[in-house]
Amino acid sequence: MNDFDVIVVGGGLGGLTAGAKLAREGCRVLLLEQHAVVGGCATVFRRRDFRVEVGLHEMDGLDQGDPKTRILNDLGVLQQVEMVRAPEFFRFVNSRLDFVMPDNADEAIRALEAVFPREKRGIRKYFKTIAAIRREAARLPDARWKINLTYPLMPALYPHLVYNMGRDLGRFLDAVIEDEDLKLLLQANLVYYHDDPYSMSMIYFGAAQASYFTGGGHYIKGGSQQLSDYLAGQIKAAGGTVLCRRLVTSILVRHGRAVGVAYRRTRGQEREIHEAFAPAVVANSAVPNVVDLLPQDQGARLKRRISPLQPACSLLSIYLGFEKDPACAGSRHYSTFVFDGGLTTQRRVLDNHHGDPARRNFVFADYSRIDSGLAPDGKGMGAICAPDYLEDWVGLDPDAYARKKEAVAKVFVKRLDDLHPGIRDLISYCEVGTPKTVRRYTLNPHGTAYGYAQTPRQAGLRRMAVRSGVPDLYFASAWAFPGGGFTGA
Repeated sequence: MNDFDVIVVGGGLGGLTAGAKLAREGCRVLLLEQHAVVGGCATVFRRRDFRVEVGLHEMDGLDQGDPKTRILNDLGVLQQVEMVRAPEFFRFVNSRLDFVMPDNADEAIRALEAVFPREKRGIRKYFKTIAAIRREAARLPDARWKINLTYPLMPALYPHLVYNMGRDLGRFLDAVIEDEDLKLLLQANLVYYHDDPYSMSMIYFGAAQASYFTGGGHYIKGGSQQLSDYLAGQIKAAGGTVLCRRLVTSILVRHGRAVGVAYRRTRGQEREIHEAFAPAVVANSAVPNVVDLLPQDQGARLKRRISPLQPACSLLSIYLGFEKDPACAGSRHYSTFVFDGGLTTQRRVLDNHHGDPARRNFVFADYSRIDSGLAPDGKGMGAICAPDYLEDWVGLDPDAYARKKEAVAKVFVKRLDDLHPGIRDLISYCEVGTPKTVRRYTLNPHGTAYGYAQTPRQAGLRRMAVRSGVPDLYFASAWAFPGGGFTGA
């Protein structure tokens, strides 16, 4: 006899959304999360009187054309979880350019054409293309199950999706734009998705980027934990069960079908293995980790299927608490992307992301510019974020690891102080999260929060190939379709 109708392995946003939807539809849901709280990268922790946002800077869209509003409305999220809109898309700064990007396409086009009058044609081509990609992608959810990898999209219905299926962002920008600073500006927030414009899927970038220019960027007041806790609450309210500090040790397979899981506590003295059974299992855990949860034969088949796929980059996060509002030091924008002046072509972007922190591109998110609910009145909360890689942090003993984190933080804080003189003196709390930190708390291989990289070979409908191959075992995470970010989850 089954204990539940569905068991969800992992309490990240994908698992929480799946669990909440299934519970609302009448399923008896059991969700198991190995961490002390649900949310994965959509979590918040406390330090002194600050609430520290783990991952979210801003969530795109939430307008009528945004496909995720359907599930958010269905679950009551937009009615119960307060979203605060950012005042603009972002500010871009290098030694040659200081530009504030509006979050409205028409306003952005006018502002860009005023600064780059010779690039009017390319600017309009860029915005027309990403808008069309988003518009066509938004029509896919109702039809995607009739589409597979051997039955391609009809060009007449989805011309921009078909044409851009194998294209990357870097080559697209090279084809329509000549000015290299404009190319850098138009992909300033690349770190939201990936680390290399020349392997960034044009479809994924276009759909996500156009969403910001249509619906703007939004932050969850009080932090992303509000969303995670709400979804967990929906599971419980519908009679489901959410258990934290429970590590799934195996997915049970009988007669070739997933029938349940084995799990144990991650804290305390008890190490007894428990079993729970259901006719369906949803794996919110990283797909590479599922290989080790399955019996040998099924795990080997899944491993062969996913072995060609490449994981995304990870992120370095430096969390900053300010004793006074950073506006005292001249911070005026919610998101500021700081690019090294020595980076003069987008062909060197990937090298920059692997390079010296003294020159690596970064973004400063100043949560104090909106009513974020993360800091007491008169104080501020912010974060510096940059692309990063697990291999740069492994092999260090604890002391060396701590010293490297401190040194890297000093470099980035100095660069922030160069941008906003005096802001360093306002900092009363500083903590560094590395790819090792992400791996520790989420168990994600390579410490990536994005799952498989959004390359042309791994994005869009091609990502639908990421399936378990085991009947009644489903994936719902950044590693599966459509992948990456809050919207994908």
